Amino acid sequence: MKRRNSPYRYIFQAESDQRVRQYHFTFGKVVSTVLVGFVLLAAGLYFSADILGDFVYKTRLQDIENKYKSLANTLNSIQSQVQELDTQIADIEEKDKAVRLYADLPGIDEDVRDLGVGGVKLEHPSGLAGPAPDLAAKISDLELNVDQLSRKVKLELASYRTIYDKVKENADILKNIPSIRPVYGGYLNSPFAYRIDPFDGKRRFHYGQDFSVPPGTPVYATADGVVQQARYRGGFGKTVKLNNGNGYSTIYAHLSRITVKYGQKVKRGDIIGYSGNTGRSTGPHLHYEVHYYGTPQNPLDYFFSGYLK
Repeated sequence: MKRRNSPYRYIFQAESDQRVRQYHFTFGKVVSTVLVGFVLLAAGLYFSADILGDFVYKTRLQDIENKYKSLANTLNSIQSQVQELDTQIADIEEKDKAVRLYADLPGIDEDVRDLGVGGVKLEHPSGLAGPAPDLAAKISDLELNVDQLSRKVKLELASYRTIYDKVKENADILKNIPSIRPVYGGYLNSPFAYRIDPFDGKRRFHYGQDFSVPPGTPVYATADGVVQQARYRGGFGKTVKLNNGNGYSTIYAHLSRITVKYGQKVKRGDIIGYSGNTGRSTGPHLHYEVHYYGTPQNPLDYFFSGYLK
């Protein structure tokens, strides 16, 4: 019997080559070579798997970071839109106050508005506290802001339903409430407030609102009414006074020309004269007053429909 570690000899000769190649090896060398091959293969597979795993991990991590950045950008965009909506709703709230005055309704108490927009801030929504606390905080703020906006909108919708019902009920009465600007264009000058009199330098209250406009600018009735005065009136110069009914009256002073007569009925938007510089005036303008049961009111509180209607 041949011993296991006895040498083996293999002879190779190619058909086209006369040279003979001989290889001698033992069984131990074969086993050693195979073992070394397995070790090298195992090591190669191990390091390849490690490199591949690291590559996959980094790729997934990069993908997560990209998605995080994209989500953060989206949240920032949504936050900007929510802030813009909040600004618009604040503007609606101001208009709501004006329209309620116009409809002779009490305003919504600020405490009621505050109660209507409360909410609880979530600490860590959607389990994001660990990996992305800053994103979690943004989402929490966004959820709170959206909830507040929703409450504000519901409150305003309820308010407008009340206003609509009141306006529908008192449509005829509302025609007599001053609600538009008496002139188109120009700019606001001396307001309803204390001022230094331009003629004697004394501090006096100015009971109207001045509009700086070119001479000859059409002046419009701001509500339905009856002409109570249409004449030259001392320091007011050429003046029209309307009895608008329901306690309201309006005055239009320093006109260059009057186009209505005493006792004439007018409607909101009718031309009653043209601006000028008559009477005690430092330059072309319209002096406009609103009175409620004889008490002067701030005319700016009675501009509800823009310039004209």
